[in-house]
Amino acid sequence: MSFSLNRWWAIVLKEFLQLKRDRVTFAMMVVLPIIQLALFGFAINTDPKHLPTAVVAYDESEFTRTFLSSLQTSEYFELDPQFDTAEKAQTALKQGKVQFIFTIPPDFTQKLLRGEKPSMLLEADATDPVTITIALASIEGISKQVLQKDLTGSLSTLWSQKEPFDVRIHRLYNPNGINQYNIIPGLMGTIMTMTLTMMTALAITREREHGTMENLLATPARPLEIMTGKIIPYVFIGLVQATIILFASHFVFGVPFNGSILLVYTVALLFIAVNLTIGITISSLARNMLQALQLTIFYFLPSILLSGFMFPFSGMPIWAQHIGQLLPLTYFNRLIRGIILKDNDLFMLWPNIWPLMIIGVIMMTLAVKFYKKTLD
Repeated sequence: MSFSLNRWWAIVLKEFLQLKRDRVTFAMMVVLPIIQLALFGFAINTDPKHLPTAVVAYDESEFTRTFLSSLQTSEYFELDPQFDTAEKAQTALKQGKVQFIFTIPPDFTQKLLRGEKPSMLLEADATDPVTITIALASIEGISKQVLQKDLTGSLSTLWSQKEPFDVRIHRLYNPNGINQYNIIPGLMGTIMTMTLTMMTALAITREREHGTMENLLATPARPLEIMTGKIIPYVFIGLVQATIILFASHFVFGVPFNGSILLVYTVALLFIAVNLTIGITISSLARNMLQALQLTIFYFLPSILLSGFMFPFSGMPIWAQHIGQLLPLTYFNRLIRGIILKDNDLFMLWPNIWPLMIIGVIMMTLAVKFYKKTLD
């Protein structure tokens, strides 16, 4: 039988009509790429600026004030006055609230005027080497600006073949700047986000498409019982994934393990539960498996790009950071890196634990609510 243009055109029209009827799928195909293009095009930035910086100044003089002013105007450093003691600054660095600590010794100006070449100390959180590289490279130029402005007239004699002062840089938590130390722990959350959310996103839609949904609805099980019952098996899958990734990160990629293994599994279990609740919410919202997959991808892409996994979180615009703070992966990245690389305790981890708990409760509430609507 020869090819028929009439039959072919009838099939084309049928597909267009099907798309017209399925408005949700059509909207996701057209609108979602536009939203993602606008979102990621403006949010992604590999040259982070305005990085939070603590200053512990034991010497306040014209020279130190000029230096700190130059740091601020460089746009790479955002000085935070609330962390003005060594103890506060070190705690903030461990918790990830600041990226750098500048320490000015008490005798800095005195030694400078004597020509003894004093040193300032710059401590950097090097868990993410990409974030700090460009900022650290700007220090030399900032130092020269200070020298040109303040060491004039009679002080010009301080100029010599060597600079009158230097800035000693200490890269903490990842002194060699090895990218695997940052990427591998982040991969743990990324892999679990992709697999667990997708598996549970298909849970109810698969029942609906296979025709077993009526049998499930006929049982006396309540919506919360069904939701949690579908989630529990995947919790064990998530824990197995976490174990495999932890084993490989240490013994294959050489990532150091400085923290508590109990804390790692605790935050991993919480993160697994949150992702499963998000997946089950998607499953309740979607009408079919295609919509469930599309919604999962729409959730997964921002999680990768706006959570600080691939691009520096501090380098994103403020509005993009607000979006990133709605994503569970943002908090898990901070938690897992804080435990493995910084040996953070529960007190330091708590600011990133309670948002995960709230997200999980909200998602489970939405899942039950939308599941009830499907009973009508």
